[in-house]
This record gives sequence, C-alpha cells and structure tokens, in this order.
Amino acid sequence: MTVINFQSLGDERGQLVSLESNKNVPFDVKRAYYIHDVKSDKPRGFHAHKELLQVAVCITGKCRMILDNGFEKVDHELDSSTKGVLIDRMVWHEMHDFTDDCVLLVLASDYYDESDYIRDYNEFLEVVANDS
Repeated sequence: MTVINFQSLGDERGQLVSLESNKNVPFDVKRAYYIHDVKSDKPRGFHAHKELLQVAVCITGKCRMILDNGFEKVDHELDSSTKGVLIDRMVWHEMHDFTDDCVLLVLASDYYDESDYIRDYNEFLEVVANDS
C-alpha cells in the first residue's frame, strides 16, 4: 500500500500543491471527485475496483482509510493535504471517522463504470483467492 507525499510550494501568500498525471499521481487522471459533509458515524467506500486506480487526498480535515488487498489490511490516517494514498486495483477500501470539515479529493484513472466495482466483501475475497 503506497502513501504519496506531495510537495507543498509557497511563501507568505500561502501554499500550493500540484497534482500531475504520471508524475506525482502514477496514472492518467480521467476523473476527479470529492466527498464532503459526511457524518463521522457514516463510513463510506466498502468496495474494490477490478481495474481502476485512485489517489485519495484529504484537502481539509481528516479521515481514516482501511485498505485491504485480501491478505493484509492497512489503516491510514489521511490528515494532510500533502499526503495521499494510492488505492490500487483489487484493493477493498473503507473510509471512516470523517471530521466535520473533511473534504476528501479522489483522482481516478478512468471514468465511472459500475461494472468495475466489487461491492460484496466475500466476492472480493473469492476473486483475490482465485487470482493468486
């Protein structure tokens, strides 16, 4: 599971973080979306993607992300606009403990495609076991 540290450039006027396809984001970005106004007791995610790659960055606030490749679960706290997490193919992911001010930006390698989702954890584990 990969954490990406983004460089923050700035001066007395403020800070700037640049996210660039195939540079500090390891794929062509075809879609960007953000999650906000999430209640702290309402986790999100609970799925994996067959092919999609994503990078998630908390622009403000923080949340906790659990990444599970079927063999190992890793818990990341996203609490900085200069730290992102790469969500690889076939990684079950869950987002928990959103702060009230959390804005979670997600960059995706492809357009939305419902057929790319695995939304049942047991099905996910079966696919991972069969691919091993």
